[in-house]
Amino acid sequence: MAGERTAPGRIERLVDAGKSVIPPLTLLSALLFYFGYVSARAKYEYFGVDVDTIGLGTQDYVMRSPQPLLTPLLVFTAAGLGAVAVHALVRQRIRTTARMRRLGRGVQAAGLSALIGGLLLLVGYVFLRDWPLYGLVTPLLIAVGGVLYQYGTAIRLPPRTPGDAPPASSLHRSFVVLVYLVIAVSVFWMTATVAQWSGRGLAMYEASRLDKLPSVILDTKESLFLRSPGVQETKLPLSDGQTFHYRYRHLRLLIHGKDRMFLVPDQWSASNSTIIVPLDGSVRVQFQFQNRRP
Repeated sequence: MAGERTAPGRIERLVDAGKSVIPPLTLLSALLFYFGYVSARAKYEYFGVDVDTIGLGTQDYVMRSPQPLLTPLLVFTAAGLGAVAVHALVRQRIRTTARMRRLGRGVQAAGLSALIGGLLLLVGYVFLRDWPLYGLVTPLLIAVGGVLYQYGTAIRLPPRTPGDAPPASSLHRSFVVLVYLVIAVSVFWMTATVAQWSGRGLAMYEASRLDKLPSVILDTKESLFLRSPGVQETKLPLSDGQTFHYRYRHLRLLIHGKDRMFLVPDQWSASNSTIIVPLDGSVRVQFQFQNRRP
């Protein structure tokens, strides 16, 4: 009987623990999916392909997210460590309350200046949206300004003892929450911009090394009238039962979607085009060996 009474309690505790873990995991998965999608969209847009036509799934985008997120994570980690070191140095060097307050006012002024600069850039979006660095500089100014302002406010306050009540009013707490929300949104914006740049950089790197992609020989029933330079079209000899009449060489596999393949010429050119090949029996595909002789 005792075991029957305790069993439901254990199950309830496990369910509660699961509820506390699932929302963060869901949020993390959503963020990984988003940044992977932004990076993939920028990458395949370089080749003239809308990523939504490829048919990638959620897992595909999540697997592509570490590459664009690596640099922001390293930068934010290094910035956090640097901020902790600077704060410890400030506390060690400046011991008087008056000097700490003066420093706090200076840091607040610097933060407000950065915030105003970021907001001016935000207001001028219509005129500055074509600036390549707009998507990075604007959120960076806003985030740095918010962090500096909050830090300046914190170091201006006198040190509290354990028995002191929090002096902040509800209005002040709401203001602090809004500042942190603005910082979080700005960091999200910066990370999305870096993910977009990462995708474009991967595309340019891949385009400069198209010979590293899998080599494809494509047979079709009708001529594709390809205009991309370097792609070789030959007519196959007529024979009984032969349904494929044209062969194309010097093609590379860019990506394999759900039910189609995306092929590009093996040499980059501004006049190239990406070929969408459905995998429904209307074409015949051969992959050529890329390895050294054994």
